[in-house]
Amino acid sequence: VKMADDCVGESVAKEVENLQPGEVLLLENVRFHKEEEKNDADFAKKLASLGDVYVNDAFGSAHRAHASTAGVAEYLPAYAGFLMEKEVSMLNSVLESPQSPRMAILGGAKVADKLGLIKNLLAKLDVILIGGGMANTFIKAKGYDTGKSRVEEGLLDEAKDLLALAEQRNVKLLLPIDAVVASELSEQAVAEVVEVSKVPQDKMILDIGPETVKLFTDEIKKARTVIWNGPLGVYEYEQFAGGTREVAKALAESEAVSVIGGGDSAAAVQNLGLAQDITHISTGGGATLEFLEGLPLPGVVACG
Repeated sequence: VKMADDCVGESVAKEVENLQPGEVLLLENVRFHKEEEKNDADFAKKLASLGDVYVNDAFGSAHRAHASTAGVAEYLPAYAGFLMEKEVSMLNSVLESPQSPRMAILGGAKVADKLGLIKNLLAKLDVILIGGGMANTFIKAKGYDTGKSRVEEGLLDEAKDLLALAEQRNVKLLLPIDAVVASELSEQAVAEVVEVSKVPQDKMILDIGPETVKLFTDEIKKARTVIWNGPLGVYEYEQFAGGTREVAKALAESEAVSVIGGGDSAAAVQNLGLAQDITHISTGGGATLEFLEGLPLPGVVACG
């Protein structure tokens, strides 16, 4: 395996010409050229001139329309690599599975990042469990006081609409019924469990509570397919990691086809040593979310 000092140019072209059977030339980082992220046609042509066939196996960047992920495919026969094929196949199998109940577990900090995702999943799944910081906006949309919790005030109406849409489509959309709260987010924070209807004014929601853990894990036991994206609490702090940990254990023990949608939830499962008990852990973060949202991924589209 040889390393080039650039990804385009005369010196790189010469190194390609001199390659012997069985040798591999690794190009320098394409993002060192500003033309990469602009999907510049001339830059894509220069990259394409170095090969005869283009294979994209980088699912994690498939949502970006860059020269190396989409542009090159305009000038070479383009194919998906084995990982790309597996990712698309696994995510499709969860969304289109004929086996019910089909479930999504959604966490993370912000509703804004997942509005389109939730709308798409409401048309495809039977159960959606919502935790993490994004649940706060839904809890407030239901009329509860959330104390000092982070809430996306500008999205309360959208949250109400999604709750109504779930009811209209007979999708079970479950929110936390209790929460772990504290007055600050720190290693020294003193945590306590309260019902979501009784969050003190001077405290914030930082994890799902034990009754919610039971509610969620009971649903997971019934599911046939599950996709999970986003932690259910601020799991970096031990006192707020319980919800994410218990849901991860329940998913690992489940007989369902389970897919973790990359990012923090994947890291949590790996840190807990449960990765071997999950059907598939996606290598995509943003790519996985956009795929589940029903958006076309330029890197996938380019592979035909």
